Formats: sequence, structure tokens, C-alpha cells
Amino acid sequence: MHRKEFLKKLGFSTVVTPVLIACNANDEEVIATNVGDCTLTNTETAGPYPTKNPSSLVRTDIRVDRTGVDLTVDLTIQNRNASCVAMQGVLVDIWHCDKDGNYSEYSSFTSVHFLRGRQVTNSEGKVGFTSIFPGWYNGRATHIHVHIYSATGTSLLVTQIAFPEGTNSAVALVNAATDKGYTKGMSGYTYNANDNVFSDGVSTEMPTITGNVADGFALTHTIVVNG
Repeated sequence: MHRKEFLKKLGFSTVVTPVLIACNANDEEVIATNVGDCTLTNTETAGPYPTKNPSSLVRTDIRVDRTGVDLTVDLTIQNRNASCVAMQGVLVDIWHCDKDGNYSEYSSFTSVHFLRGRQVTNSEGKVGFTSIFPGWYNGRATHIHVHIYSATGTSLLVTQIAFPEGTNSAVALVNAATDKGYTKGMSGYTYNANDNVFSDGVSTEMPTITGNVADGFALTHTIVVNG
């Protein structure tokens, strides 16, 4: 489903000059715009598995029945049109696959809603979610989807969060954790550099990740939108 169709289904403009445009596998434009030291976060496709009724999923803990390595997701939303000040009261939806690469609300999981949630930013522009570390599936690097709306439901940005990679990265360590149920390993994994969605680079989509497999990981990330 294309992003415009998704937004129309939800029932829900600032003009920018793009400095980089690329097409991903779903024919969506990926745009990065730089304005001084305040960089607009890349726009990405909502993907084939967007949340169908996000307003019904207001919650902090999005795990439901999914198991895996614990992951906390702390996001800060900033307004590029106001020198990147924190944005209070905007709606932030996230969704991602489970450790086996499955999404809820689709295929064999149409009646469940795991690993999907919505929060409203506080006075510091922050939201937080409790989840598990995403698995991966063919053709895609590990990622989390994010859709940000104004308080009135206007779409401000659809983006994705990439994950650092490397020998001792969280991605490598988690996918080696067979005792936590991650059975795929890294054989056949698609790295960021070969992921068509991230073909324009991941500099504005790369979070900070700390922690370990035993205790869980913490992801922190700042997303800049045209507010």
C-alpha cells in the first residue's frame, strides 16, 4: 500500500527543496533536506504492513504476547520549522516485526495487534515504548516504522529507524541469541547498505543503542519533522 493511500484510509504543507531523492522498492520517494544544523529526517515508505487503526492502540507496552530480547524505544520529536524545538502533543505511531519477521494484523496474524502502539509527546517532545528487539526478513535490514501526526491528525512524517551493524553490534548479538528465540542468525541478512528502502543512506535514521542481550537494549533517537 502506498503512503498516500494509507493516509486517505486513515481519514486524515510545507514546501522543501530536496537535495537527495531516491526510489525504494515500493516506488516511494525518499527525501533528505538539510537546513543549517537542523536536518529533516528522511521520509520512507510506510511499508506493506502499516497499522490499520492506530488510534485504538494508545499504549506504552507494545509487546502483547511477543517474546525476545527486551528493547525500550525512546523518541524525541523536533520541529524543523522552529529551529528544531521539541514538539509537544504530536502523535507518534510505531510498529515492527517480531523476532521471526512476522507483523501483526496481516497474513496469519490478522486478529492480533502485537508490536504496534501510539503515544502523544510530552512537553519535551518525547515518547517511550517497551518492546522487543525486531527480527529480520528477506530483503530488509532490521528496522522500526514510525508515523508522526499533528494533534489534529495531519501527517507530518512517515519514516523508519535503522540499526547500527557490525561484529559487536546489537543486531549481531541479538541474532546470535538462540536462547532468546532468535534462530535465523545473520546468514542471508540484508545490510543497510543493500536495503533499497535505505538506499539514500541512514544518517538521519540511525539511533543510539545501548545495553546487552541479558538485560535488554535501549534505543534513543531524535526525529525532525516539518511541524
